[in-house]
Parts: sequence; structure tokens; C-alpha cells
Amino acid sequence: MSEHHSHKSQRSGWLRAAVLGANDGIVSTASLIIGVSAADSSREAILLAGVAGLVAGALSMAAGEYVSVSSQADVEQADLALERRSLKHNREWETQELASIYRQRGLEPKLADEVARQLMDHDALEAHARDEIGITDVSRAQPLVAALSSAAMFTIGAGVPLLVTALVPLSQIIVAVSAVCLLLLVMLGVAAAIAGGASPWRGGLRVLVWGALAMGLSAVVGRLFGVVV
Repeated sequence: MSEHHSHKSQRSGWLRAAVLGANDGIVSTASLIIGVSAADSSREAILLAGVAGLVAGALSMAAGEYVSVSSQADVEQADLALERRSLKHNREWETQELASIYRQRGLEPKLADEVARQLMDHDALEAHARDEIGITDVSRAQPLVAALSSAAMFTIGAGVPLLVTALVPLSQIIVAVSAVCLLLLVMLGVAAAIAGGASPWRGGLRVLVWGALAMGLSAVVGRLFGVVV
């Protein structure tokens, strides 16, 4: 009986965006709230700072992802345009180039030539995009999707410390926000590691350490200077 198994690498794109957005939302907003709270501010000022951080952070994430992924998309389109021209004017040379790639991957020369010709006849541009350039439907850049997903995950993550701030007594905001957000960060790191097939302990510890460091430094700044800088 054959054993079925699924690969994790196909999840890397959406997993990276989801984890990065949620992690940034939690850490940045929680750190902002803790810093303002440490400066002995009112609940209204703390919530205002948190909401402002959420809006600015979500828009910044969206803009950053859109610009970054758009640049990747531009490079992909330029490569595909170059390949399309070469296929039009140098088809036989492109066929041999494709066969050479398959020989390097372990196919016998005759089989590599046959595979290259069949794939060229089926969809030459797709074959070269996949095997020469490394562009597939799964990895293809999608700027708008990346921007919206990052902004959405940031908003969800940032909503947690804001909700805690609104519900707990003013004197307990720092402790409550820190505890809830650090626990959530660990859960997020563990879940991401499991989804990616990595060590859950390493994933959880990684986000715990950096999250605690960010929140701790924000509290120190707020306590020393009375403002968040």
C-alpha cells in the first residue's frame, strides 16, 4: 500500500503573509499600548494611540506588501516577455535549452529531448516559465491579494490588545495586554510551525522572545520619558 503524504512548501506564500501580518499587528499595537500605559495615560489616550497604531500599521503593511509584490510581478512579466520573444525567434535553441535542463536533472539525453519537444508542443511558454525561470501558478506574484491579506491579518492581530485594553481595569492594562498577547504570539508561532512542518517549540519560542523584548522596551521608554517615541 502506498503512503500518501502532502508537502508543506506550497503553503509558504500565504503562511508567511498571515503570520507576518498577525504577528506585527499584535506586537506593534501591544507595545504601543504598553508604552502609553507606562506613561500613566488615561484609558482614552491609550485606546486612541492603539487605534491610530492599528490604522497606520494596517495601511503600512498593505502598502509595503503591494509595492514589494508588484516589483516581483514586474520582474516576472519582464522575464516572460523576454522568453516569449526568444520562443518566437529562436524556438529550436529554446527547445535544446529545455532539454539541457532536464538532462541536468537526471533524464537520459534521448528522453530529455523527447520530453522537451512534447512540452514545447503543449505549451512552450509555460514549460520555460516553470522549469527555466521558476514561475508557477502557486508562486506567481499577486500584489492586491498580498496587500489585502496582510492588512486584514494585521487588523485582526492588533484588535486583540485593543480589546483587552477596553475590558480590563486601567491599572491592569500592562499586565493583561502583555500576558494575553504573549500567549497569543506563542500559539501563533506554534500553529505556523506545525502548518509549515517545522518544530513547534522553536516557532513558539522565537515569537515569544522577540514579542517580550518589544513590549518590555516599550514599557521602559514609556516609564522613563512619559511618551512613546
